[in-house]
Amino acid sequence: AAVLNALVGLERCMRDASKANRAVGEKQLQKLDGAWRLVFTTGTLDTQEMTGRQINYFPLKAIQQFDTRSQPMRIRNSIYVGDTAVISFSGSFEWLLPQRKLEFDFDRIALFGGTLDFNLGQGKAAELGSASGLGSKGNVENAKKGRKPFFLWSYADDQIATARG
Repeated sequence: AAVLNALVGLERCMRDASKANRAVGEKQLQKLDGAWRLVFTTGTLDTQEMTGRQINYFPLKAIQQFDTRSQPMRIRNSIYVGDTAVISFSGSFEWLLPQRKLEFDFDRIALFGGTLDFNLGQGKAAELGSASGLGSKGNVENAKKGRKPFFLWSYADDQIATARG
C-alpha cells in the first residue's frame, strides 16, 4: 500500500506541475526516449481482483522502447527469454500535453527475435492483449470505438519512469 500511495502522490504532484508549466511534460517526453524495463505492474482491475493485489512484480524480462525522435514517434513492447525478444509489439504513439498522455497503436507483431513478423489490423493488438491477460478487455471495446490504448505518465528521469495505463 505504501508504494501505491507514493505513486499516486507522485502522479498528483506531476499533474499539477505539468498543468502549471508545459515544459514539465515536454521534459518528461524527452526522458522517455530509450528502453525501459518493466518491473512492477498494477494490471487490469480484473487482474487486481483475481490476485487480491494492486501492485505485482513482473517476473519476465519485459522492455518498453520509445523513439521520441522519429516521426511518427515509435513504441515497442517486448518480452524476452534471455537476450531474445520472443514477442514484440510495435507501432506509433502520440504525446498529449499537458496530461502527459501517451496514446499508442500497435501495428506489428514480431516473434522469436523477428524471425516471424506480421502486420496487425486495427484493434488486433487489443484482442491479443485481452486474450493473453496482458491487456484490458476494455481496450477491445475502445478499439472498436476508434480510441487508442494509453499510458498516463507520472514521472521520468534518467533511472526510473512511472505510468498508469
